[in-house]
Amino acid sequence: MTSRNQTLFEKSQLLIPGGVNSPVRAFKSVGGTPIFFKKGKGAWLWDEDDNRYIDYVGSWGPMILGHANPEVVEAVKEAASNSLSFGAPTARELEMAELICKLVPSIEQVRLVSSGTEATMSAIRLARGYTGRTKIVKFEGCYHGHADPLLVKAGSGLLTFGTPSSAGVPADVAAHTLTLPYNDSHAVETLFSEIGEQIACVIVEPVAGNMNLVAPQPGFLEALRFQCSKFDSVLIFDEVMTGFRVALGGAQSLYNIKPDLTTLGKIIGGGLPVGAFGGRKDIMEHLAPLGPVYQAGTLSGNPVAVAAGLMTLKLIQADDFYGSLNKKTSRFVNGLIESSKASGIPFSAQSIGGMFGIYFSKSIPTSYDQVMQSDKEMFNRFFHAMLHSGIYLAPSAFEAGFVSASHDENEFDQTFLASDNAFRQLGNH
Repeated sequence: MTSRNQTLFEKSQLLIPGGVNSPVRAFKSVGGTPIFFKKGKGAWLWDEDDNRYIDYVGSWGPMILGHANPEVVEAVKEAASNSLSFGAPTARELEMAELICKLVPSIEQVRLVSSGTEATMSAIRLARGYTGRTKIVKFEGCYHGHADPLLVKAGSGLLTFGTPSSAGVPADVAAHTLTLPYNDSHAVETLFSEIGEQIACVIVEPVAGNMNLVAPQPGFLEALRFQCSKFDSVLIFDEVMTGFRVALGGAQSLYNIKPDLTTLGKIIGGGLPVGAFGGRKDIMEHLAPLGPVYQAGTLSGNPVAVAAGLMTLKLIQADDFYGSLNKKTSRFVNGLIESSKASGIPFSAQSIGGMFGIYFSKSIPTSYDQVMQSDKEMFNRFFHAMLHSGIYLAPSAFEAGFVSASHDENEFDQTFLASDNAFRQLGNH
């Protein structure tokens, strides 16, 4: 009997490129048929065939409270009853701005947008407008959305400008982007010593989550801050993923580094499309209508999305929210490590706040190259074994995962039972 998931995917491929509206959902990395979900509650998801899964993707980060949190849902209903959109200022936008500026002290002013990509794109334009420079620096394995200047891979040498990593990106756009190895402080210092006066900004995931989870090594973020300050370049922390996920004040509070601009998304929308960028007032005042850097959006500050995000931000300020979330995520990764031991399969894992990374390698990677050396095929087999047991992990060996406040011992016990079986299967092949 053909599953409804299979039928929906076959039909979707006729009308939607690849059958999905975001590439990683297509399961191309892991093989098989993507899951079509219809319901979520707490730590659980249900697909179109009524199969139930424990969710460790969390909509790629936003669902820090779990799915369908009653207070968030009620806030959305109340906001929606008054109109889905105004295209004009609302009091809730101000409340959101006040809360973000309070919780992330490096942000003195903030502007709301509709996605993480829009936030990073706008922050880079603002940095260029503020500095009058064109060159930007990014890092291998860090993803900052799909704006043209950011879809760039590294050149063949340290001072070689990047080349497009996507069709449709003009080479002359990519030529203004330099890509360096993540966690390589020496490469940063060398680049700035050569062309520091030309660099408008450095953009970085302070904790990388788009090449699996890679933590910053001691001194790396400090080196970025030092060089940007020395050459009057703008340091942008892309905290779309880490903002309110690794700590209440984001990764910048965890590592005590103050960026000039910060981009946010995911959690600040509570599951609905919201992004934001903010930072130093003297930089933000270069935005229209005050300054010459143009940025606009019809649905920016959408009242329904802001209501969801605002309620989420209020709830995560509860006493010991992050202490509890950190313990749960640590419990999860330590349980997987224990499951792996009897199999003899190279495996490692780590967590930071509510984010985690699992790697089929002997040691935890610290760079893009090391991540790429992990056993992708072993991950794919593990992924499908876990999926068969009702555990939904990110369908890629190169994505971080997420634990929510709704995950508890019941979910972990079921997960570890599944992982014990999965590693046993892998070890027997």
